Amino acid sequence: QARLVESGGGLVQPGGSLRLSCTASGSVFEIYYMGWYRQAPGKQRELVAAFPTDNTTNYADSVKGRFTISRDSAKNTMYLQMNSLTPEDTAVYYCNFGLSSNFGFDDYWGQGTQVTVSS
Repeated sequence: QARLVESGGGLVQPGGSLRLSCTASGSVFEIYYMGWYRQAPGKQRELVAAFPTDNTTNYADSVKGRFTISRDSAKNTMYLQMNSLTPEDTAVYYCNFGLSSNFGFDDYWGQGTQVTVSS
């Protein structure tokens, strides 16, 4: 079975930057979908950025021009570079992969990493 491990969250001042990472480990055959989501207190989980297919990217309007999603397929790793952070970006960030393993195709979520933007 596969699992996702996230890293890179923390406390940053407004205008600062952070980079999140998410790595799939275990029995990973192929990754079909990669995405970052976030959930702020009292709000629903929302899409931040994703690779819906190999050659396309999607971004939430609120992060366009500030966040960049990228990946290293050889390492089964996805990144989220977050620049010009604002307090409105404060949330728990989750990675999501759709992948196939020796258990078949399934949807996996990371454990979540807290991003806090505050002075």
